[in-house]
Amino acid sequence: MTSAPQSSSLDPEIAARLKRSADGLVPAIAQQYDTGEVLMLGWMDDEALHRTLTTGRCTYWSRSRQEYWVKGDTSGHFQHVKSVALDCDADTVLVKVDQIGAACHTGARTCFDADVLLKEELVDESLLKEGADSSTSASDQ
Repeated sequence: MTSAPQSSSLDPEIAARLKRSADGLVPAIAQQYDTGEVLMLGWMDDEALHRTLTTGRCTYWSRSRQEYWVKGDTSGHFQHVKSVALDCDADTVLVKVDQIGAACHTGARTCFDADVLLKEELVDESLLKEGADSSTSASDQ
């Protein structure tokens, strides 16, 4: 198993909060800032996150090529960063972007529209109600 480079200019306070995989990476979800459309998932190490925060362009770590890549540099399908947030566990980054062109390497707008496993209209409403009734809400604790 190879890992991403360790040296980075990422703010030490941000770096200290991140919970990384054994490879030193965190998943980074790219979402269209104005519609909420989930576009893709990439991987970032500390340096990729630093570059994303400081350049306004999404930079990812390619696990297969073992190198950084800036979305759009070869495809012309840029991601202009609007905001960056950590999830509650600090193990996933949400990058809200203005996507220019396709987000997926296949040329599709999003990586999540080709292989839908469950369609919204097929979800049985009674199952949703059962799930809600059997779960405990935070206010019940």
